Amino acid sequence: MKIGIVADSHDNLRAIEAAVNVFKERGAEVLIHAGDFVAPFAVKRFLALGVPMVAVFGNCDGEHRVIAELLPDIVPGARRETLGGRNFVVVHSLERLEESDRAGADVIVCGHTHQAGILGESPLVINPGECGGWVNGRATAAWLDTETMEPEILELGKP
Repeated sequence: MKIGIVADSHDNLRAIEAAVNVFKERGAEVLIHAGDFVAPFAVKRFLALGVPMVAVFGNCDGEHRVIAELLPDIVPGARRETLGGRNFVVVHSLERLEESDRAGADVIVCGHTHQAGILGESPLVINPGECGGWVNGRATAAWLDTETMEPEILELGKP
């Protein structure tokens, strides 16, 4: 399964469009968002990708009720999903992930730090960095194919 991964998009529509376009070109089958959309209009831009979205709330998301109407499965803490035969845990801040949430995870997706990075193998930890690019001037996302389990950080261009 081909998965596009983002976090911390912070309403940057230009960066969101860049991420959506890259994911479309690569044939994404699922989108994971590890929190901090900020506003519902940003959620709508990601929904335009037309694939299922696995999402969690971040610490800067507003209008929770409206976002939850758009994404009925969104949760405020850790979310566990099986995608492409792999066990995923999605959380905004890795620091808030309980040890029990890590159990059985093949992949942990997090955000919050605005720093892209890939760590470990069991579980594989992916932080796509900040899609919005407001903090460090670098708009990034991540990509994972569950067949190869070789993650990739994607540069989205200038924020």
